[in-house]
Amino acid sequence: MTTTQVIANGPRNLIIKLTDVSDGTGLSGFKVVDAQSAAYAAGGQVPGVHLKVRRIVYDVHGMVVRLQWEAKAPVDLATLSGFGHLDFRRCQGLSNPGVTAAPGATGSILLTTIGAAAGGAFTIHLEMIKGVPQF
Repeated sequence: MTTTQVIANGPRNLIIKLTDVSDGTGLSGFKVVDAQSAAYAAGGQVPGVHLKVRRIVYDVHGMVVRLQWEAKAPVDLATLSGFGHLDFRRCQGLSNPGVTAAPGATGSILLTTIGAAAGGAFTIHLEMIKGVPQF
């Protein structure tokens, strides 16, 4: 069962912790961040395609985790296995490809597991910037 814990949800930053212990069936296209949700709105505006991933800290065992930006044809964001971190803070975060490059892009993030064995598990921290224009 996948659990999502919101660590921080401010006007600029969004940090989410994801955990799962697999029963062996795996996950496919599971929406872990809904960038269209009013729960993540800043100044009355949802992050949508403005959402940027600044950092991913992960511990994945017994499977591979594939993160993708949601669109008509999802766009790869990261493939995770083992443990480590991906730091995109120097480039101000990994941007969503946007509606022009990826028709139907929503800014949301999907998770798919590959080769999930029973008892395989992951813990993932996603540190994001909402990128909502401030007026």
